[in-house]
Amino acid sequence: MAKVPAIIDGRFKLFESHAILTYLSCAFPGVADHWYPADLFKRAKINSVLDWHHSNLRHGAANFIRNTVLAPAFGLPLNPKAAAEAEQILTASLLKLESFWLKGNGKYLLGSFQPSIADISLVCEIMELELLDEKELNRVLGPHKKVLQWIEDTKNATSPHFEEVHAILFKAKAKFHKPSSTGASFNPGSSIKAILSSKL
Repeated sequence: MAKVPAIIDGRFKLFESHAILTYLSCAFPGVADHWYPADLFKRAKINSVLDWHHSNLRHGAANFIRNTVLAPAFGLPLNPKAAAEAEQILTASLLKLESFWLKGNGKYLLGSFQPSIADISLVCEIMELELLDEKELNRVLGPHKKVLQWIEDTKNATSPHFEEVHAILFKAKAKFHKPSSTGASFNPGSSIKAILSSKL
C-alpha cells in the first residue's frame, strides 16, 4: 500500500495501525493481557473504541492539523473552512471521550484500571495537536481536563517508550514554532502537562 505504519514479522506482512496493535498483542505470549484481553466481551469493547476512533477522533484531529499546521510544510495553501469543519469533529470527539469512553472508576478508556491498545492509539492521535502553538493548543485541549489527565496517565504508564515514540513529533514542533521573543525555550513534551497543571 506504500503507507506507514507497516510491519514484517518473518514472512508475515501487515499494515494499518489497529491491525498491527491487535496482532502484536496476540502473537507474543509475553504481552500482558490488559493490552488486548482474552475475554471476548472486553476485547469486543476495545474493538468498538478502535472503530469509533477512525471515523471520529482521527477524522477530526488529522484534518485539523493538516489544514492548520502541515499544509504550508507540504507547499499547500491553508484551508480555514476545512480546518473549522475538522475542529467541530475534533471537539465533539473530545467531548464524547469525556462523557462516554472515559466513564467509570478507572483511569483509562472503558473505565479500566490498566491501559489497553485503545488508549495507546487514541492518545497518540491527540498527541498530533502538540504541533499547534501553545496558545492554540490550550484553546483546543484546555477545556477537556479529563482528557488531559488521561493523556498524562497513559504517558506515565508507557514511559519511557512514550517519549521515544513521540520524539520526532517534538522535534517537528520545535521547527514549526521558534522560541518566543522572551527567549523562552521549547521544552519537548511539556505542553499538555503544563495545560493540565493550569486547569487543576
